[in-house]
Amino acid sequence: MKSIAALQAAVTAAPLDIEPSAAELDAIEQEMPLILAEVELLDAQIMTIDRPASELDERRIRRAGRKVLAARRVLANQATTQVPGVGA
Repeated sequence: MKSIAALQAAVTAAPLDIEPSAAELDAIEQEMPLILAEVELLDAQIMTIDRPASELDERRIRRAGRKVLAARRVLANQATTQVPGVGA
C-alpha cells in the first residue's frame, strides 16, 4: 500500500521573521487616530448589545461615530494633498 501523505517541507510555510517596513509603520501611525476612533465606536456599540441603549449610550455612540467620520475626513484630506497634481 502506498502512503499518500504530503511531505512536511512542501506543505509547511516558511517561518515569518519579517518585520514591518518603515513605510508600513508610518502608514499605521498615520491611521492610528482612525483606528482608535473605530475602537471607541465599537466599544460603545458592544456596551449596548445585551441591554437597551439608554440616552447616555446613544449619545456615546453618536459621539464616537462623529469621531470616526472626522478621522476619516482628515485621512482623506491628507491623501488628497499628498498626491502630486491633486488638491490645493
